[in-house]
Amino acid sequence: MRTLHTDVIINTIKEMCIQANLELANDVQGALKSAANKEESETGRQVLGQLEKNLIIASEENIPICQDTGMAIVFMEIGQDVHIEGQNIEDAINEGIRRGYKEGYLRKSVVSDPLIRINTKDNTPGVIHYSIIPGDKIRITVAPKGFGSENMSKVYMLKPADGIEGVKNAVIETVAQAGPNACPPMVIGVGIGGSFEKCTLLAKKALTRNLNKPNDIPYIKQLEEELFEKINQLGIGPAGLGGSNTALGVNIETYPTHIAGLPVAINICCHVNRHVVREI
Repeated sequence: MRTLHTDVIINTIKEMCIQANLELANDVQGALKSAANKEESETGRQVLGQLEKNLIIASEENIPICQDTGMAIVFMEIGQDVHIEGQNIEDAINEGIRRGYKEGYLRKSVVSDPLIRINTKDNTPGVIHYSIIPGDKIRITVAPKGFGSENMSKVYMLKPADGIEGVKNAVIETVAQAGPNACPPMVIGVGIGGSFEKCTLLAKKALTRNLNKPNDIPYIKQLEEELFEKINQLGIGPAGLGGSNTALGVNIETYPTHIAGLPVAINICCHVNRHVVREI
């Protein structure tokens, strides 16, 4: 049994919040560069060039990649052989978010009530997902999520008879309707299976998977490739101004489901698909 103090969790999450907002992950940067090299539209190439320049400025001047520094989404994969001491773990996670957004001078975008809408002024609370894994380590993923693209996401409760074609149609329809509102080029996370809430969690988690690592299931890998191609044929293009690069990647995660259902969630992210992973 390994003992870990919550002070370590607080400091780690603070650093991750700042890093995620200032440095785009290498896989997404690579996808942007690849899109710029093959974009057929002159306007699209200009937009992608501006996005690449924006990343350089953010890095050089130590400022956020995007003015929407997101709501902090945190995945906590906790080893079953870890004993956590100190304060309540959820309080510690939110303290890490609080310090990160304060010390990093990041925009605070969270309101304390969805209808009364008073800003909490420290970007807490985060949305936290826990899972127990083997071992004596904690694997933390911090993924600040902007809401321009979040608002374009959808859940479909398909019938089993809709099958794989129904899934394809749902994804294409969602992206087409999102159009320029999701700040393309986009990364599309898709969750298939489970239940109403499980498929949405799968879609969110899919956004944090490296774009260079396709799904391990062969037919799902093929589906990712097919959807990526079809989405880029929609012509929405960078910033919605037309072009051959509407998506930077499509990641799909699946889970067993009930005989009577086929839940599908599509979680869209703009090109600022932020995610940082650390193990402590």
